[in-house]
Amino acid sequence: MNTIELYNWAPALRVMGLGLLIALGPLCWVWLRHRQGDSAARLRALTVLTLFLTFDLVLFGAFTRLTDSGLGCPDWPGCYGSVTPLGAQVHIDAAQMAMPSGPVTHSKAWIEMIHRYWATGVGVLILTLTVFSWARAKVSVAESVWWPTFTLVWVCLQGAFGALTVTLKLSPAIVTLHLLGGMFLLALLSVQVFKVAGLVRESIPASLRIGLWVTTALVWLQISLGGWVSTNYAVLACGGFPLCNAQWWPAWEGSGFAIWRELGYSATGQILPFSALVSIHVVHRATAVVVALAVAALFWRLKTVKVLVRQRQWLLGLTVLQIVTGLSNVVFDWPLLAALLHTGGAAGLVVTLTWMLTRSHVKVAGSHSVDTSPIPAMGLTDSRPLV
Repeated sequence: MNTIELYNWAPALRVMGLGLLIALGPLCWVWLRHRQGDSAARLRALTVLTLFLTFDLVLFGAFTRLTDSGLGCPDWPGCYGSVTPLGAQVHIDAAQMAMPSGPVTHSKAWIEMIHRYWATGVGVLILTLTVFSWARAKVSVAESVWWPTFTLVWVCLQGAFGALTVTLKLSPAIVTLHLLGGMFLLALLSVQVFKVAGLVRESIPASLRIGLWVTTALVWLQISLGGWVSTNYAVLACGGFPLCNAQWWPAWEGSGFAIWRELGYSATGQILPFSALVSIHVVHRATAVVVALAVAALFWRLKTVKVLVRQRQWLLGLTVLQIVTGLSNVVFDWPLLAALLHTGGAAGLVVTLTWMLTRSHVKVAGSHSVDTSPIPAMGLTDSRPLV
């Protein structure tokens, strides 16, 4: 069998060129729509659009993982040294013939490469946001450049983790970190949308602010565990609900929680026992109950905070979606649509909770806060269109 260079930089410039072409569409749209507006309006529109496309990228990344397309092209950044699977047909045919049900097929190669093109396009948009912000900072001392600059650094790190998911053959730790990196990128962009919208923060009681942080931390923990379930293919390890394989709490096997190991193997190199997958699944279920209770308590406490009423509704709706899709994954044997919606719901919770944290601060005695008028896109407030 021919060896494959894991890092083949020959098509790198052409892959980046395709990413630039993809980014030109949104950039031209923002420029044409706001050609009569000022630079602030264009910055707002571009930030919101970048957040939207990044959200879609996270979903497409889940689609890539769920269709087992993560190794559709076993090298990086191209596909067998080509910029598209069209130039790698001979290699893909050979790999598919050797292993018809293996990780390399023509459809999987295209899914993997489209994900890379899309990620490159989002990177170009974030680079544009950073350059635009620095240019505006020269004429506006109030302009913050550090959020977009940090976001640019982060998306570069995210790209590096994307490469490692391929070169380390879908290592569970790397794939989970890649998922969390995508979620964190959404959080960073959500903060920037708030800042470019020019909204005023609302004061809330300290206890409620703590509740927001605790719920956010629990949601992030649950996303991490969910990623660990998915990357270890433990979704179907438990049959039935609420029991798991006819048991409330199956026998514990902790080898599945060893972080640095190969997919399907324990840290000692032994084949991972099925009981370890069951334990991974059960922990995710148990934590889901804790998260649901925390969200319910926060939803009840937020009833008096008028400025967060729309986010309160989103919080409840997305939590219900997570429960329904999570159960669907178990009961209906992990259908693709339910799995994608489960990832989308998690991403939506990250955006919603990040916005709530950014929109609020601890109430100080004697302080006053001012609200603005609604922004339809986020359920927030501002008279200016964001996009």
